[in-house]
Amino acid sequence: MKKLINTIGIILFILIVGCDNYEQDSKAMNLEDIRMDVAEQPILEENNETQRKLIKNGTLEFESENIIETRKAIFQAIKKFKGYASSDNEYKNAYEISSTLIIRVPTENFDNLLNTITSDVSKFDRKEIKTKDVTAEFLDIEARLKTKKELENRYLEIIKKANTVVEILEVEKQIGDLRSDIEVIEGRLKFLNNQVSFSTLGVRIYETRAEHTEFGKKFKDGFKNGWENLILFFVFLVNIWPFILIIIGTVLLIKVWRKKRKKIK
Repeated sequence: MKKLINTIGIILFILIVGCDNYEQDSKAMNLEDIRMDVAEQPILEENNETQRKLIKNGTLEFESENIIETRKAIFQAIKKFKGYASSDNEYKNAYEISSTLIIRVPTENFDNLLNTITSDVSKFDRKEIKTKDVTAEFLDIEARLKTKKELENRYLEIIKKANTVVEILEVEKQIGDLRSDIEVIEGRLKFLNNQVSFSTLGVRIYETRAEHTEFGKKFKDGFKNGWENLILFFVFLVNIWPFILIIIGTVLLIKVWRKKRKKIK
């Protein structure tokens, strides 16, 4: 009987020691181990089934015969395609009236808006359309956000089991740093979503004032002709440079000869 009691005591001792070692091993996992554990999780990779994330922007500049009517038509098109003008500026000087618009429109309506605005334009001073693929950046940001949030959840679980004030403060500091990172990443993701969902079109239209058209044209032509004549003059000088050197040399020789003649007298 005594031998049986001793055997049971040894078994209980082994179980208690084993549980204690397990708890110590669990507590031995520090915050760095948790960060590494989450960081080692696989990052989302782009595949063929991923929907492309495209940012589409454009810039237009052209002359209008009637800027008031052109602006009216543009705003009608903006309303039709569910966009809005985020900026609207008008300028006037002695030679022209101009208007600059920054238009935001749902990306799926961008081409329709562009075609409507430019349907009656025969000549552009500037027309530039750009498309930027941000799919890779979008996937990378989503993966980073997922990792950060998982790490934050792990810390929230740890803080529930913290036993000392030092442990609580350390975990809260890590959670605060993570929250700051998450807010930055979410801000970038929100910005990209906005840029992908709404395209931007910058439009500058101008109307030349009739009373200054003729004078401005003459002034411009006169300046151009003067510049061309100046270039022709220099080209002419380059072509006759040997004769210029001969003339200069002759003048110098005459001056020297006259000085010698005066000395002889």
